Amino acid sequence: MRSSTTLPPLQALRAFEAVARLMSFRRAGDELLITQSAVSHHIRQLEEFLGLPLFVRKARGIVLTPAGEEYHACTIDAFRLIAAATTKLRSRSTSAVVRISLLPSFAANWLVSRLHGFQSLHPDINLELDPTLRTADVVAGETDMAIRYGAGKWPGVNAQLLMAEQLSPVVSPALLQSDRTIAMPQDLLHHTLLFAKKPVDWHVWADAVGLDLSRARSIQLTDYNITLQAALDGQGIAIGRMLLIRDHVRTGRLVQPFAQTITSTRTAHWLLTPKGCRIAPAAQTFMDWLIAETRAVSGHEHGETDKGI
Repeated sequence: MRSSTTLPPLQALRAFEAVARLMSFRRAGDELLITQSAVSHHIRQLEEFLGLPLFVRKARGIVLTPAGEEYHACTIDAFRLIAAATTKLRSRSTSAVVRISLLPSFAANWLVSRLHGFQSLHPDINLELDPTLRTADVVAGETDMAIRYGAGKWPGVNAQLLMAEQLSPVVSPALLQSDRTIAMPQDLLHHTLLFAKKPVDWHVWADAVGLDLSRARSIQLTDYNITLQAALDGQGIAIGRMLLIRDHVRTGRLVQPFAQTITSTRTAHWLLTPKGCRIAPAAQTFMDWLIAETRAVSGHEHGETDKGI
């Protein structure tokens, strides 16, 4: 074992924490937005630094070694201490900074284009956006708030509904003009369907219209931004999150084969804040603005709504 008392490479330590928590090199890479080979490189680098193996590679996955389990428990505590200390120090800053963790798709397709409105109203508040697929630790103070997509069920946080998505398949004009017509939901099975990492959108829509997706030909993609780009390139049919992609539909870059949409709080955008913690004034100001913006755009009350075709 090395006798050096210096810190290990911090990027390697971050990769180790993600792999140990997710028990998957691939999923850790997706979360950290790096390749699986880069994750493997970081783990090898850390194991060489420590002089001990941290994982045992098996046919069906990986398991932590006893040393890996002990090290993982310590790294969890260390990251939480760093986050708490950072939050404490940042609270002393004279400038108002609000940190928001959010999905890249929501940042790129909805929020960023509206930020000038907030900045014009509140020039004294600085926003720090962290677009990531990783679920930030709101409870530990890693971020002031998070905007996430799903059913609103995350442990240890208050989840406030921002807007339930309006779902409908979308396709490029070129693909729509192909020989394989799309006149009814069953016609989608003659095309390639583009799935994001967790294709809940497709399942909600298919359940509502009675379409059996088990027979569908699909391509699995990581992030909704990638899914959207694949649809724009004519690689297949995506489920459109219409609140995010209105500009693409308005300009004709994407077309809805069916006019109706499915809306459900199972596929919605949520604002997550820690339970039992006082919200800083600047963060509350941004939250109030964000809620007002989403209500104006979604155009409906924030109750449970499931509308079929």
